[in-house]
Amino acid sequence: MLSVQSVAKRFGSRILFDGVSLELGAGEYVAIVGDSGIGKSTLLNVIAGLEPIDSGSISFLGREIEKLNDDDLSLLRRERFGFVFQAFHVLPHLTVEENVALPLLLRGISSKTKPREMIAAVGLAGREASPPRELSGGELQRVAIARALVGGPKLVLADEPTGNLDPESAGRVVALLREAVKQNGAACVLATHSRTAAASADVVYRITASGLVKAAGNEVE
Repeated sequence: MLSVQSVAKRFGSRILFDGVSLELGAGEYVAIVGDSGIGKSTLLNVIAGLEPIDSGSISFLGREIEKLNDDDLSLLRRERFGFVFQAFHVLPHLTVEENVALPLLLRGISSKTKPREMIAAVGLAGREASPPRELSGGELQRVAIARALVGGPKLVLADEPTGNLDPESAGRVVALLREAVKQNGAACVLATHSRTAAASADVVYRITASGLVKAAGNEVE
C-alpha cells in the first residue's frame, strides 16, 4: 500500500535524514519516535507530498507521489489520506460538526450521521454546534482526529495526536486510531513522543539521520 524507498530530505546543506525506507500494507499501524528536530513531522509531510524529497521514491497504492502534479496530489490527499496535525488546523469560523464534516463536503458527500458518529467516538457528543474558541486544546485535538477519520481514509498520518490530551482521552484516541486502521484496511504512520501511544503500534521505529531502525521499548521518549 505505502512504499518509502531510500528517501532523503535536506534543508540547504543540512541533511535531515537519508536512507529512510518503510513498507506498509493494509491494516498496518506503525509509530515513529526520535529526538526533537530529527524529522518525524517532515517525514509525514514528504509521505503526503506536502514537501518535496531530495532523493528516493514514495508510492501509495502504486502511484509515485513525487511524480504526481498538484491537482492529482490534492485529489489523492482529499480522497485517500487522513491527517492529524500538531497544530490542529481546526477552522475557527466553523462549528465542531462543520469542521469534522469538511473532508466529506470536499468530496461532494452530504452526511450528518457520519460526522456525529465520529464526534461521539472522540468523546465530544453534545458539542457539535460549539465554535472552536469554546474548546480546550485537548478538545481541539479530538476534533482534528475525528475529521481525519470521518472519510474512511486508506492512509492516516498522525503527528503527535495525543500531545494535548489527558491520559484518559489519549487512551481513547489511540484505541480509535487503531480500530479505524484495522477495520478499514488502512495504514497508519504515527509520529509521537508518547510511550503509551507508541505502544499501541504494531511496530515502533526510531528515525535517525541515516534512516529508520526498529526501536526497543525503552527507547520511546
